[in-house]
Amino acid sequence: MGSQLVQTLRQGVWASLTGGWYHDPDQNTFNNSCHLYLWMFLLMLPLSLHLALPPTTMALSIYCTSVTIFFITIKMVNYRLHVMFDKGDVVPPSSLSDVIQGAENKSNASDSCLAEEDSIDESSETSTQEKPSRKLYYKLKLFPGKWVNILYDRLALLALLDRNQDVVENIAVVFLAFLVAFLGFILLNHGCFKDIWVFQFCVVIASCQYSLLKAFSVSFLSPLDVFQGHNQIVAYSRAAYFCIFCGLIWILEQMLRSKDLPVSTVYGITIVLADALKFLRDILVGITYCFPVTFLVGLFPQINTFMIYLLEQIDIHFFGGTAATGLHSAVYSIFRSLTALSLLYGFCFGALKEPWDEQHTPALFSGFCGLLVVLSYHLSGQSSDPTVLMSLIKSKLMPTLVDSEEEGEDSEDIKDPLPEKLMNSVKEILLSDLVVCSIAYILTFAITSSTVFLSLKVVLYALAGTVGFVTHYLVPQLRKHHPWLWISHPVLKSNEYSQFEPRDDAQLMWFERLYVGLLCFEKYVVYPAIILSALTNDGFSLSHRKNCDVLLMTVAGMKLLRASFCNPSFQFVTLIFTIVFFEFDCSRASETFLLDFFIMSIVFHKLSDLLHKLHFIMVYIAPWQIAWGSAFHAFAQPFAVPHSAMLLLQTFVTTLFYTPLSPFLGRCDDNNLNSIFYEYLTRSLQHSLCGDLMLGRWGNYSSGDCFILASDYLNAFVHLIEIGNGLVTFQLRGLEFRGTYCQQREVEAITEGVEEDDACCCCEPGHLPHVLSCNAAFNLRWLAWEVTTTKYLLEGYSISENNAATMLQVYDLRKLLITYYLKSIIYYLIHSLKLQTWIKDPSIMEALVSYTKWHHIERDPAVFSIKIDEDYVHCLQGVTRASFCNVYLEWIQYCANKMEEPVDCDEDSPLVTLCYALSVLGRRSLGTASHNMSNSLESFLYGFNTLFKGDFRIATKDEWVFTDMDLLQKVVAPGVRMSLKLHQDHFTCLEETEEPAILYEAISNYKTSLVICHESDPAWRKAVLSSRDTLLTLRHMVDDGTDEYKIIMLYKRHLSFKVIKINKECVRGLWAGQQQELVFLRNRNPERGSIQNSKQALRNMINSSCDQPLGYPMYVSPLTTSYMGTHKQLRSIWGGPLSLDSIRTWLFSKWVRKDNLTSCNSGVNMEDVDCAGGSSSLSHNPNSITSQSLSLHQARPNRTSHANRQHAAGLVHQLFSTGDAQVCSQQMQYMIRLKGWFTQVTNLQIGVLTMKALHI
Repeated sequence: MGSQLVQTLRQGVWASLTGGWYHDPDQNTFNNSCHLYLWMFLLMLPLSLHLALPPTTMALSIYCTSVTIFFITIKMVNYRLHVMFDKGDVVPPSSLSDVIQGAENKSNASDSCLAEEDSIDESSETSTQEKPSRKLYYKLKLFPGKWVNILYDRLALLALLDRNQDVVENIAVVFLAFLVAFLGFILLNHGCFKDIWVFQFCVVIASCQYSLLKAFSVSFLSPLDVFQGHNQIVAYSRAAYFCIFCGLIWILEQMLRSKDLPVSTVYGITIVLADALKFLRDILVGITYCFPVTFLVGLFPQINTFMIYLLEQIDIHFFGGTAATGLHSAVYSIFRSLTALSLLYGFCFGALKEPWDEQHTPALFSGFCGLLVVLSYHLSGQSSDPTVLMSLIKSKLMPTLVDSEEEGEDSEDIKDPLPEKLMNSVKEILLSDLVVCSIAYILTFAITSSTVFLSLKVVLYALAGTVGFVTHYLVPQLRKHHPWLWISHPVLKSNEYSQFEPRDDAQLMWFERLYVGLLCFEKYVVYPAIILSALTNDGFSLSHRKNCDVLLMTVAGMKLLRASFCNPSFQFVTLIFTIVFFEFDCSRASETFLLDFFIMSIVFHKLSDLLHKLHFIMVYIAPWQIAWGSAFHAFAQPFAVPHSAMLLLQTFVTTLFYTPLSPFLGRCDDNNLNSIFYEYLTRSLQHSLCGDLMLGRWGNYSSGDCFILASDYLNAFVHLIEIGNGLVTFQLRGLEFRGTYCQQREVEAITEGVEEDDACCCCEPGHLPHVLSCNAAFNLRWLAWEVTTTKYLLEGYSISENNAATMLQVYDLRKLLITYYLKSIIYYLIHSLKLQTWIKDPSIMEALVSYTKWHHIERDPAVFSIKIDEDYVHCLQGVTRASFCNVYLEWIQYCANKMEEPVDCDEDSPLVTLCYALSVLGRRSLGTASHNMSNSLESFLYGFNTLFKGDFRIATKDEWVFTDMDLLQKVVAPGVRMSLKLHQDHFTCLEETEEPAILYEAISNYKTSLVICHESDPAWRKAVLSSRDTLLTLRHMVDDGTDEYKIIMLYKRHLSFKVIKINKECVRGLWAGQQQELVFLRNRNPERGSIQNSKQALRNMINSSCDQPLGYPMYVSPLTTSYMGTHKQLRSIWGGPLSLDSIRTWLFSKWVRKDNLTSCNSGVNMEDVDCAGGSSSLSHNPNSITSQSLSLHQARPNRTSHANRQHAAGLVHQLFSTGDAQVCSQQMQYMIRLKGWFTQVTNLQIGVLTMKALHI
């Protein structure tokens, strides 16, 4: 414990304060001395120059030049040495004296270099690190033909200095070092630091520059970053933050030097710009002073994480963005937002450049409004990750390259269907946006050109409040598992609520249709109308303002429209509060409604985060939630009040900067075989999640929300990353099937019901019907999670497992398995396309000569036994061809007779010989895999599992099988796997499997409908991801000292899950706490208190779902995007995406239906043709088809070629070949109504063919 504390203080605390320098007793004296001198040089250089020289440009130039040359020299030498180790010549000297003797013949420069390196090597001998037994020297080339001998090793160099991989990285390090020196010394010259703070600032400079040479071991990065080994970005983070803060301080200093800074009034608050800038500068200077401490406690994330969060928050709060999934995603999102903003600002500035009357809206302003709606709608429906969009563009612009990549994937026989599915969804959205945006632009332009918004403001506000209240509060509460946490069951129940095990898709309910309709009406009609009304009403006043107000108007309009299109769940609350606050409470402080709404949307976002944090804190530290272990807890509880006050302050600060609570409270796949189930669950969610969210099946949701899907054996953590207009990006984390004790307790807390609780305080008076008891209602309110849905159906696999040892315990059952094994080999052999080739192959037949002899006996006591072989002859102590034919000849002949091509299958035929040889090979392979101990059950199972995986150990006698490996891969290996399924069926239908016909049919059916392979086989994953209905495998399970073989059967069906919504701040806080405890405090105790079960917060399940090494999830999916277009039920409501093809198809169907109606009215009696429903059923009237055909032909002139006419005529003639006139008429009428391709046939051809058909 003491050594661990000293190590933490040395490598964690001290190294964080100095930027990485500390005394390491495990390093040699030379390395520790070099580290000390480097740090002292970087500290004393700026301090001495600042104290010795006046604050001039000359002093700045001397310091920056010195630092730059110093870093260039070190990085160049370090880079050349690493290149020497990678590509240099290595010569092992016979002894150290030989090296010295050879060095004496060199130049003086070489002598000095070698002497230095000898001293390095001598000092290295004192190191406790392991050294190679033989010393090597490397040739470092200085000039062409000139080199020096370096007696050193790579490990010693890595311990001395960090390695930069390439030239670009070295240049970036030198540039950062120069920038740190430049900005730091400029602030010293400007007099921003006085007295002792000059030394403190020089310490900060030295720590930033030293971290670029030798970064400290990662101790505690940030609650936002999960430690997963060495991260090169950590070395740049401190210097990058220093440059950012010092750059801001320098800019503020330059601004404060200017005179006549303006005084502004915003929302009734007078802001003196000079005082505000000074206050901000002082804060930045104070933060810079505290750099060592802030990096010690991890208040700053990695610089790339910081940039992601910064760009993401700017895009969300100012431009209405959704989320960022990485640095490239954040840059792409902010770039497209700025591009759209610049385009909109040009239109808005042109429209508001000159004052205009309220009663007359300029056309340019209407064009701006239309463009604003169009761009906002389009951006809201696009994911922040451009990967799929770039793949789609690449497939269109460079199809040849894409085809070559697909051919490479096909050669591997494993092609993931998900990328193509995502590309089709994006393509569908783009085509739909082309039509929708055109229509939206026209409608917006027309509406804003009128004065319709001048008198509808109050009506729109009331409509938005009413629709929002019903859609986002009333309906979700009525659908919850416990509405308002008082009612014991949902008021609006799904059709599956009362079903024990639903087997079909979830039925679409009436309230789901209502929810979707209200949601679409709200996001596509109400809020765009409110924002356009605000733009129109404020346009007159804004036309007299400055350019800054025009920019604010553009930013506010785009942000509010995009937020409304993406997720309007909380827009109605923000709108109501904005109206009440600025119309009644602070009416004088109001600017414009659009700006008020914009500001309040940001404020409410922060208030929502604050509410979640406070709820998590109250739930977590409530006294009745604590497990009171002793009387000390009651004594210590009052002393936690000061800590709670500090925690409250911390909550406000973390809410302001959108960071997780500091942890003082307390594209990863796994190779686990069960992870494939979670991968398939991810694919199922990708198909249906967005649609289910829009149908309200998960309740209210927003970006960053966390859910747990809990079923009998699957427990998945789902994190919603991005919520867009018709898309949802999420990540799934699968937990262990058989979790720890703590996880099981929390799963029980989720699954157990509280409906039977009758307690009220300390008594049990009962409760009213359909209402929870007082204790149950109170306890539900003090949980950081809530059950939103109890019967959520998702397509997945149910697992049934049987113990193989139980099924093969008896020798007769093992004998039956061997019999099925050999019969399966015979089946696959006869059905092989290479059967004739093998039978006629002289090399194979020559190797099987011994098997053609009837007196040949296969004697191998380790392989053949009377206990497990049906054809074993006890008196001969082996297996013969005669005994084999006595058992299997009937099966061979039955299989051969089923083949289309006749095959000789008598007793002396080559087919029987080959079957007999393969039967011996199969059993001998099983015996070899069982270590020649087939009589032992454990050895038999081990050997059979080895063959099931495809691992065959071929004996010398059976090497003839290598003539064609398909004999093993396409005959023997499938036979092993099929025998396992047949052996299982034996227990359900014993008599049936003994009949050759039934057995043959069973194998044929299983061959096409059942996937049988090992879980490590790529075919297993491909089958699961391809949604095969049934799969079977044999699994070897070693867990907690148990060694079992399980027969696993998978059946695709609908799985029922409970959907539990978790407080997202609870998740972020617990993950951050685990990072500090494991990485910084280095608590490696697997039973530490912070991961024990906590039912009120689901602490164990949340912590175990975090990335390794903090958690131990079974599966972590990549970020996956779900689109609403893939949801069948949602598609049936809104009819699919609106595109040019869909419009053309719809118009054509309506036109054909109208044409059919015209034909019916003109030439057919209503008794003969039913035209009301759009379908026709003709009687025996011979004029009915002819008249409709003529009408159809006249309505659409024939523009096809003569070849197409002949082809269509042939199809019509084939249609009428049945001879039934009425059936022919109905078929032709039906095809005309659906397709319209009979218009290719000329009028005369239809008439002639119709008359012929009617007279058959």
